[in-house]
Amino acid sequence: MELRQLEYFQMASRLRNITRAAERLRVSQPNITVAIKKLEAELGIQLFDRSQKQLALTPEGAVFLNRVELALRNIQDAVLEVNDYKQLQKGTIKIGVPPMMGAYLFPRIFSSFQRRYSHLDIFMHEEASMSIREQLERDELDFGIIILSGASNRLQLLPMSKNQIVCCVPESSPLAKKKAITMDDVADTKIVMLKEGSFLRQTILGRMKAEGITPNIVLESNQINTLKGLVSNGVGITFLLDMVADETPGLKTLPLADPIFVDVGLAWKKDRYISKAAQSFIDFCKDLLKKDHSNKADAASPAQE
Repeated sequence: MELRQLEYFQMASRLRNITRAAERLRVSQPNITVAIKKLEAELGIQLFDRSQKQLALTPEGAVFLNRVELALRNIQDAVLEVNDYKQLQKGTIKIGVPPMMGAYLFPRIFSSFQRRYSHLDIFMHEEASMSIREQLERDELDFGIIILSGASNRLQLLPMSKNQIVCCVPESSPLAKKKAITMDDVADTKIVMLKEGSFLRQTILGRMKAEGITPNIVLESNQINTLKGLVSNGVGITFLLDMVADETPGLKTLPLADPIFVDVGLAWKKDRYISKAAQSFIDFCKDLLKKDHSNKADAASPAQE
């Protein structure tokens, strides 16, 4: 039994598709097919039920996957720990960032961290917040900057900022005269929205569904500037976090009449070994938060004579 066979089996199980697993692992499809067949022959069991359209684990395969997941995670952690003992001067951090945070929150964190830890490499993966949560739980990322609401208890969370979901409307729209927006106000309005997998999209659509409103979504994009540009040009309205929507020409931001507040922060898997590189990133983010709180406290204090 080879480590490669276990990795191929794990990915095929996760994606339920040999072709997609091959693409993710950057190997040929026959390589994965042959490896899994050899694994089944060695174990003397069938791991997948191939009678269905979508690849499905047999009961024996599901039991085996649980053990394989744990074994591969332990191997990954062992490699990280050995590298730390070797006191390498080089380290890597894989972090998932949603488009909204990628454009407005992450650059500040990244630039400051890189100046302090120039010997560490950060690889940023831009994904929707819900997708990042799933990748963290599958040990595919070290960290994610996500909306923390509803996150799994298997994730360690470090809140970094509290934000409000706002409605963005064209300045020329009659809605721009309102002080706050209800879902009824936008029931018949064209909406441009973040794509599937976005926590913000899921939240707004959930609110609309609860109020019996069917949204009129005319365009979808994960590019925040594209959404704001579409709103500014009168294509429709959108919903964003206040930190990214403020001070945009041609666009008016309005709070929701029934406000929705969300915490944005850093998340990582609880039961994983934390490498020195990863720990340095956690410590850096904590220091950054302390400085921000200190600066806000100083700004709020009356000037001393």
